[in-house]
Amino acid sequence: MAAELFPAKKLPAVTANAVQQYHQQNVSNNNTIQGCNWQGLYPTIRERNSVMFNNELMADIHFVVGPPGGTQRVPGHKYVLAVGSSVFHAMFYGELAEDKDEIRIPDVEPPSFLAMLKYIYCDEIDLCADTVLATLYAAKKYIVPHLARACVNFLETSLSARNACVLLSQSCLFEEPDLTQRCWEVIDAQAELALRSEGFCDIDTQTLESILRRETLNAKEMVVFDAALSWAEAECQRQELQPTIENKRLVLGKSIYLIRIPAMALDDFANGVAQSGVLTLTETNDIFLWYTAAKKPELKFVCKPRKGLTPQKCHRFQSCAYRSNQWRYRGRCDSIQFAVDKRVFIAGFGLYGSSCGSAEYQAKIELKRQGVTLGVAIIKYFSDGSSNTFPVFFEYPVQIEPDTFYTASVVLDGNELSYFGQEGMTEVQCGKVTFQFQCSSDSTNGTGVQGGQIPELIFYA
Repeated sequence: MAAELFPAKKLPAVTANAVQQYHQQNVSNNNTIQGCNWQGLYPTIRERNSVMFNNELMADIHFVVGPPGGTQRVPGHKYVLAVGSSVFHAMFYGELAEDKDEIRIPDVEPPSFLAMLKYIYCDEIDLCADTVLATLYAAKKYIVPHLARACVNFLETSLSARNACVLLSQSCLFEEPDLTQRCWEVIDAQAELALRSEGFCDIDTQTLESILRRETLNAKEMVVFDAALSWAEAECQRQELQPTIENKRLVLGKSIYLIRIPAMALDDFANGVAQSGVLTLTETNDIFLWYTAAKKPELKFVCKPRKGLTPQKCHRFQSCAYRSNQWRYRGRCDSIQFAVDKRVFIAGFGLYGSSCGSAEYQAKIELKRQGVTLGVAIIKYFSDGSSNTFPVFFEYPVQIEPDTFYTASVVLDGNELSYFGQEGMTEVQCGKVTFQFQCSSDSTNGTGVQGGQIPELIFYA
């Protein structure tokens, strides 16, 4: 009704400049409103509230935010804050409300506190990778659930092997089970990348133990051992200890027994672990006996190999065939594009082999997204003359995000003709994952949706 009686009018240029000036003042926490009718510049309550963000005008509470030596004084307005947070409502209007002009908040960083206030005042979510965890902490502390959910969504979107271990630790702290599950999916599938990341060395002891205990960790045990030693060196620095072998063993404590050393290859143990100095002489002797003796000693270490992950296969052809003049390889590229509806990790491809008896091929496999190479490997494989597919793998599984097309390519080098797929499908259901296929402009050897090479995508989900 009010909008009909007083329709909004287009503001002159000088007013628009004034609005921009006020927003700039908000950023610098040096707000002064010029003129007695600033409210008339903003047609909506949201815009007028936004002017009050980080503004001294009418402020009836102040916060001293941040740890000693890094504080920032932030103005606030009790009514606006109480409307946005039940914690602020209790602080200012509850039965135990205290009449204070200034509140100290040493456990929240100023940029993250301001990001939360910006959401409360302006209904805007402004997140960045450097502060999103601290913003999530602030949103949890002051019970701002929609902002907390946005932080979790941001973290899930940016999740990778590089940061999965740190986010796993934080997700447990913040009691975010969905984020925890996403972290485990990445850590399991890309375990060796995650264990070798810098972030792995920053996790707490409880998270370390949960990772070392993980049955589905898709990693060689020697990589797990090396990662644990790297973590121990970082932990020595955190505890202001010299990073000696003795101190590394000290900070690892009983966690070392979660490393499945007896499940390693004997060469890895003899040339790596046994010479590291981390084990006692008795432990080293007992493990050697475990490998070689008929009567094996009892060990504190977990002896069974990890189960790892079982790879799944998406087969996109309903039949295969061969002809006297195809499928031939002369350095040309066979390529197909695909998309999925859930995050998966592509471990490699299944390829056809020779249709003229046994033969060896060299394959250069590649996975790209919008022209950017995500994974590449050059591998030789031997085919036995059957119409079976033969797996070739990347060094590490490649993370694939949903609803985006990726390009799978292979360049084969071999003298023999091979089988090729027929009756290709544009959509394939594999368990809970749906794959969609379309032709790729990179394909110069004839492969497309209906037929050709790359019959299988090998993946973890």
